[in-house]
Amino acid sequence: MTVLITGVAGFIGFHVARRLCGLGVQVIGIDNLNDYYSVELKSARLAQLGNFSSFQFQPIDIVDPGSLLDLFSTSGFSEVIHLAAQAGVRYSIDNPGVYAQANLVGFLNVLEACRAYPVNHLVYASSSSVYGANTKMPFAVEDAVEQPVSLYAATKRANELMAYSYSHLYRIRATGLRFFTVYGPWGRPDMALFKFTRAILHGEPIDIYNDGEMARDFTYIDDIVESITRLLPRPPPLIDGVAPCQLFNIGRGKPVKLLDFILCLESALGVQAKRNYLPLQAGDVLQTWADVSGLAQWIDFSPQVSVEQGVAEFARWYRNFYPAKQA
Repeated sequence: MTVLITGVAGFIGFHVARRLCGLGVQVIGIDNLNDYYSVELKSARLAQLGNFSSFQFQPIDIVDPGSLLDLFSTSGFSEVIHLAAQAGVRYSIDNPGVYAQANLVGFLNVLEACRAYPVNHLVYASSSSVYGANTKMPFAVEDAVEQPVSLYAATKRANELMAYSYSHLYRIRATGLRFFTVYGPWGRPDMALFKFTRAILHGEPIDIYNDGEMARDFTYIDDIVESITRLLPRPPPLIDGVAPCQLFNIGRGKPVKLLDFILCLESALGVQAKRNYLPLQAGDVLQTWADVSGLAQWIDFSPQVSVEQGVAEFARWYRNFYPAKQA
């Protein structure tokens, strides 16, 4: 069993690779190590993965089809976990071309590679952002998703449609995962928890949008990793006339108010935040809430980690990784 993980130096990619290597799975990881956020943090993640003899890293950009096809032709992948993407809702407003390349062209290249060199299962990252302006709660995969409020969301919905078409045409067994606000140790510096922690420890105010009247289905990274690990050997079935393609929400299924999330962080750090209340930003939504019943039925697992536990684990990691408030 040899698994390809794209975006392996990223937050989720790193954690998934570490779990699979710990289980003795051969993992080849690729990443372009772009500077959207700290390359030093990405390199530190890769250094951790370098402790596993079953891990191999190659600095390949999914936008380069030739390098990707060469890798597939020599590696004999049994499964592919596609996590590489240009992340960030707000960044997409000012940098649309980056998203078209990484999220659309890059994913097309991955699909083409899976067509040329078939794999047992393609698991790929979508996003809860595809629900956009939907107001029905909780969000269910059966809901219409025709109102994306950011280009990032639009590219993720396009990925789902692209996967479906390749699944239909070439019988690629594909599972798309709509992630809901993933957080935890080794997280992304552009995410709220990371930014809040840094600001609080430096005595700086934290920016709270829409006066804090927002809620998110915060999902701890270990629950994400457990779900992916269980999903990997369970591709959708091959049924005549039906595309072997499926979608799941992957969240905790319990929205938490942003102000309550901040209270958890203040408790974990032992420091009270200075708060700067601001209006809602373009591309933001007021609430996310995942219906995770389909995923629970498919893999017999539901997320277990509470926000209190997860935030405390992140705070502990942050203080160890950034001693003396150096971040």
